[in-house]
Amino acid sequence: MQEPISSPAAPNPLLPIQNGIKGLVEKLSRIKHQVTETVDGSKAIGTGFGITFKHYAEQQLKLKPSLTIQYPEERREQFPRTRWRHALTRYDSGLEKCIGCSLCAGACPARCIYVEAAENTDEHRISPGERHAVRYEINMLRCVFCGYCQDACPTGAIVLRKDFELASYTRNDNLYTKEMLLEPAKSAAVPLDETAVADQAKA
Repeated sequence: MQEPISSPAAPNPLLPIQNGIKGLVEKLSRIKHQVTETVDGSKAIGTGFGITFKHYAEQQLKLKPSLTIQYPEERREQFPRTRWRHALTRYDSGLEKCIGCSLCAGACPARCIYVEAAENTDEHRISPGERHAVRYEINMLRCVFCGYCQDACPTGAIVLRKDFELASYTRNDNLYTKEMLLEPAKSAAVPLDETAVADQAKA
């Protein structure tokens, strides 16, 4: 038996109105989002200009004048625990404090220190101890300026001074040798007797 052919559904007369309302809501949502972003951006710009104008007014009216250091003619005072350029120190007699023990190299976490020791002789004495550092090098590109080498040194030979001007043009210039690190003698080195050498070796 043949089934009756169903007639097509009648179109919804409210569909155009619903689509129009939906599009209007989406358009209003986009407009709201744009207005919110514009307001937030304007607030941020206003805050930035306000801070700038505040500092400008303070400088012009001398309310909070800033101190300008005329570098390099003037230098700012460094903090007491400042650690920058390394230096190898001497005793007042002119003898080197470094005895070539390599404790600084062992304590260095960056492994940037190399020490080569040699024996002292009575004819050619460099330090009060049995040995001295015939070669002392620091790779400043690897140094982290932690100060562990200074803490590990038993004689206080290696210290970190406040000289922060360490810029260079080539990588080789950052390999500091003993000649670059050793501080000049305060006075000409004089031969020490055995008692003085023993006393300084114990220091």
